[in-house]
Amino acid sequence: CLCSWSRDGHKLVSASTDNIVSQWDVLSGDCDQRFRFPSPILKVQYHPRDQNRVLVCPMKSAPVMLTLSDSKHVVLPVDDDSDLNVVASFDRRGEYIYTGNAKGKILVLKTDTQDLVASFRVTTGTSNTTAIKSIEFARKGSCFLINTADRIIRVYDGREILTCGRDGEPEPMQKLQDLVNRTPWKKCCFSGDGEYIVAGSARQHALYIWEKSIGNLVKILHGTRGELLLDVAWHPVRPIIASISSGVVSIWAQNQVENWSAFAPDFKELDENVEYEERESEFDIEDEDKSEPEQTGADAAEDEEVDVTSVDPIAAFCSSDEELEDSKALLYLPIAPEVEDPEENPYGPPPDAVQSSLTDEGIGSEKKRQCSSDGPQAPKKKPKTTNIELQGVPNDEVHPLLGVKGDGKSKKKQAGRPKGSKGKDKDSPFKPKLYKGDRGALPLEGAAKGKVQAELGQPL
Repeated sequence: CLCSWSRDGHKLVSASTDNIVSQWDVLSGDCDQRFRFPSPILKVQYHPRDQNRVLVCPMKSAPVMLTLSDSKHVVLPVDDDSDLNVVASFDRRGEYIYTGNAKGKILVLKTDTQDLVASFRVTTGTSNTTAIKSIEFARKGSCFLINTADRIIRVYDGREILTCGRDGEPEPMQKLQDLVNRTPWKKCCFSGDGEYIVAGSARQHALYIWEKSIGNLVKILHGTRGELLLDVAWHPVRPIIASISSGVVSIWAQNQVENWSAFAPDFKELDENVEYEERESEFDIEDEDKSEPEQTGADAAEDEEVDVTSVDPIAAFCSSDEELEDSKALLYLPIAPEVEDPEENPYGPPPDAVQSSLTDEGIGSEKKRQCSSDGPQAPKKKPKTTNIELQGVPNDEVHPLLGVKGDGKSKKKQAGRPKGSKGKDKDSPFKPKLYKGDRGALPLEGAAKGKVQAELGQPL
């Protein structure tokens, strides 16, 4: 139900509804190791720069940081031991961990030492506090947002938080909310460049987009009516948003309008009719009096050699504090299409090659016998499973996606008789009837066939 990619894309960590966190190798598809927690997992996140660390937020427990190399874990300190509804997130570089509890208290911890660096409280007024639902960071810059239970999204600057220190009182840069409908927010995130913020409604499939700098509501996107939003994500480079509800992923993008009136590069589209002014000697075949033009910058650039071998890094894929791309990053998955019983095999050899291969049938059968004699392939190694013991955490909690603990609706049998049944159940013409006594020797297929013919009145 949850997943997070490593920075280079070669590893993937996932959390399932059976309280197990697994690390996967993307290319091979093998599970490297697993961690079993006593309670459901609400969030899992890879360290932005170190793929050996994973941040896990179990239900009714303090956040846990896993070290994958030695299968050890560290429980992060919390402000109040009695309040264990804590959310946590790495900052953009992974230097700090931001945690928030149900009393509105935000703690900033050093990732390496788990020391408290800064703290502040999110308040709705003079003294009223509100619960922290989620913390999200932008891919670029130092801004982050806090989604709270009072239905307000607050945007802060991370540098100001660190400057205020412990028990500081920083002011949010922006407060985003739906003043008309008072909409609670299910999921919030930044755009790829960090200039926009999108929030998904918890009541319906609707997305609200604000401009971060001025806080104006730019657009409202409405999805399928009657469906609840589960998650939303913004493309890291392009203006594309993906939202999921009821197992259907919706892709939101701009409408591409084709304009064939200005398809040539040197054509100019006109909004209204204008009188064209012909330039002097525009339509002359050759100007005899024209002097030799001096070599301009554009002409000089044409004489330069173009480097077509070196690959320049794409600035959109680099962080603001990095100059080079990750050369080991996994950008494409080497897969081949799998076609089951195709009518025409487009990937097969031509007919001439098929006929020539018939003569080599004996050689191919001999190779098959050799492969079968070698024995089956070695089974995959079973991944190591580590049990994570957390003190004071109940082990009978039910995952939020599976239902509420103690809910007996799914366990109750349907009351009353099925629709259309009176007294005893009617025999279905497509269900074989079991006979007793002397007719027990009748085969089952024959009994079913005879019953079908009796119900239909005549054989088909």
